[in-house]
This record gives sequence, C-alpha cells and structure tokens, in this order.
Amino acid sequence: MKNFILGFTVLSTILMKSQTQIIAHRGYFQSQPLTTENSIQSLENAQKLKIYGAEFDVRMSKDGILVVNHDEHHEKMEISETNFKDLEKVKLSNGEKLPTLEDYLKQGKKDSSVKLIVEIKPAKSDNLEKEMVQKVIKQVKDMKLDSQIEFISFSLHICKEIKKHAPSFKVQYLNGELSPEQIMKEGLDGLDYHYDVFQKNPTWIAEANRLGLITNSWTVNDITVFNQLKKQGIGFITTNIPNELKNQ
Repeated sequence: MKNFILGFTVLSTILMKSQTQIIAHRGYFQSQPLTTENSIQSLENAQKLKIYGAEFDVRMSKDGILVVNHDEHHEKMEISETNFKDLEKVKLSNGEKLPTLEDYLKQGKKDSSVKLIVEIKPAKSDNLEKEMVQKVIKQVKDMKLDSQIEFISFSLHICKEIKKHAPSFKVQYLNGELSPEQIMKEGLDGLDYHYDVFQKNPTWIAEANRLGLITNSWTVNDITVFNQLKKQGIGFITTNIPNELKNQ
C-alpha cells in the first residue's frame, strides 16, 4: 500500500510538471468589468485566477524612474525622454496612476503563489540597458522578491546583463531568431517566442525540452493554437485570455 501511495504521488508530481502553465499577458485586463493592461487592477485580476504568473513591461523615465508601461509613449509623451513628475500627471484609461515598478511589485507581493514575469524593454543604448537592469534587480532584491520573479526581454544584451549581475534569476529571450542550442550557448534559461516561430520551427520545443530549457509562447489567444503547442510539450503560454485557457 505504501508503495502504491508513493508511486501515485510521484506520478501526480510528473503530471503537474508536464501541464502547460498559464501566464496573463500584461495582467488580466480583458476582465469583467474591463480594465487596462499593465494596471494594478489587471495584476490583481490575474492573482485572483490563481494561474502561474502575470507578465508586465518595464521602462525607465528620463530621470531614472522605473515605470510599468508597454508602449514607448504614455499618451503623447515619450517615456525615456520625459521626467516622471510629468508622466504621472496623465492617468491610465481606467483612472489609475501610471504605476512605478515599486507599485507593481507591492501588489505582486500580496500573492506569492503568482510569479511576476518582468519584461525589461530595450533602451536606446547599452548603458541605459545596464542601468535599467541594475535598478530592476536592486528593487527586486530590496523587496525580497527573488523567488517570485522571472525575466524576459527582446534585447539579448539585457538578458545577458541580468544573468551577469544575478545568475540565479530565470531569464528567457523573446526575439525568436535563436535556436534552443544557441539559447543554451548564450547562458540563458529559455525561449519565449511568438507562436508562429514554433510553427515555422516545429522541432524547437522538443529540442528545448531535451536541453532542459524553459519553453513559452506569446500571445496565444486561440484555443486551437494553444492545444497544438500543448501537444508539442510547451511549458508555458502567455495569453490575453487566461480565464479561458486555464481550464483547457
């Protein structure tokens, strides 16, 4: 009987690990009522879903303040060329203030079961990217959130800077041109590619899994595409419809 229970426990653990996990893209903003992406409310909504994680985007203002925003512009202001005191005057469409990284992490810390997937956006120079990486890592460590944070970026330089300064963090590359073997050689932990990259390279998920790399795909809002990737053994899916895909 003990052997049966032990075997069942091991099997359950394997099955749980093999399940495709769900990440809310810029939080869960297509909720009812609707909110806006990268808002504190969208993060709170994702936390209520009890999914694997919530992804969000980080940029830096002219005066070095880290803010959560996807686009280069906040309204008509270019974030990297505008001081934070001017950026914060314009609220998000849901009435919230433009969140700083600290604001977002404070909300994230309220539920340690939901991972915070931090996308650091590319900057205009290597030096600015280095500054951003160092400031983000310091903020995370100061708030003792190391175990809850994972990183992604379209900038290979940013990915490598994170591993340089904090090698224990999980870092995945977004751009899509590197094979699993190349990701491994760059010293990164995984590939987080648009689903059409995996459709064009149908062996990459299996190759990445064999190498022990993390596999993720964005932005999957089609159940058919989700099921195709799931059958290939993808580890994670980033989606705007986490409420629908978490039950598939």
